[in-house]
Amino acid sequence: MSVFTRISSRFLCSSSAPNPVTEPKKSLTLSFPSSKLFTQANSSQNFTIAARNGPFLPINAVTEDREVDTANETSDNVEDKASTTRESDGIKNITSTSSDRLLNAAIVLGAGTLAITKLLTIDHDYWQGWTLYEVLRYAPEHNWIAYEEALRKNPVFAKMLISGIVYSLGDWIAQCYEGRPLFEFDRTRMFRSGIVGFTLHGSISHYYYQICEALFPFKDWWVVPAKVAFDQTVWAAVWNSIYYMVLGLLRLESPADVFDELKATFWPMLTSKDFYG
Repeated sequence: MSVFTRISSRFLCSSSAPNPVTEPKKSLTLSFPSSKLFTQANSSQNFTIAARNGPFLPINAVTEDREVDTANETSDNVEDKASTTRESDGIKNITSTSSDRLLNAAIVLGAGTLAITKLLTIDHDYWQGWTLYEVLRYAPEHNWIAYEEALRKNPVFAKMLISGIVYSLGDWIAQCYEGRPLFEFDRTRMFRSGIVGFTLHGSISHYYYQICEALFPFKDWWVVPAKVAFDQTVWAAVWNSIYYMVLGLLRLESPADVFDELKATFWPMLTSKDFYG
């Protein structure tokens, strides 16, 4: 009986004593909902701030950075291409200028060598036993005799050839006077002027002087001044007009542009006597 009593009293004591393990669980359970509510309140507040300030999207920021980098790369590529193009254009210009200079030098030196050779070898059939002094002494005289002989045989062609050479040399000298280097002249312009001199000036001048002799058949003292005055007024106006009109057509300009240029330069070119191709 006493044993039963002790067991019953222990059982009652154990059932009435607080459970140390359960109580902490209840305190943790009570604190957990409060932290959850605090988290929900903070998240709702953060959502409200985000809604006011706009959404923060990292993907958009990365995309904008990539677009900026792409734009910078594109601008750099454009600048590189532009600089490369400028360098290539500069190289092409230098190469073109060098090739033009070499070609012009070859033309001048070739034509000069041919002319000097023809002038100095006029008496090559009679050189046997001649000294260099004798060759140089008789070359001018015999060249003039050969020129007069060519005028008697074919006067029109001889004058055409002389006019073509003179007009080509004159345009080359005019370009050098304008400031161009010696071997950087405009070949097209020079040949254009030479063509006009060869085809028109030599032949037309031949017949003009025949007409002039018919107009002034006198032998008086005033004939020469009268011919000079007629040559510097009437003939100069006619020939200058023909020359500039043909040059304009060779430059593929319209007749209206050629006529306007002729009207603007008629009196200056009549008084100054400057010829430009």
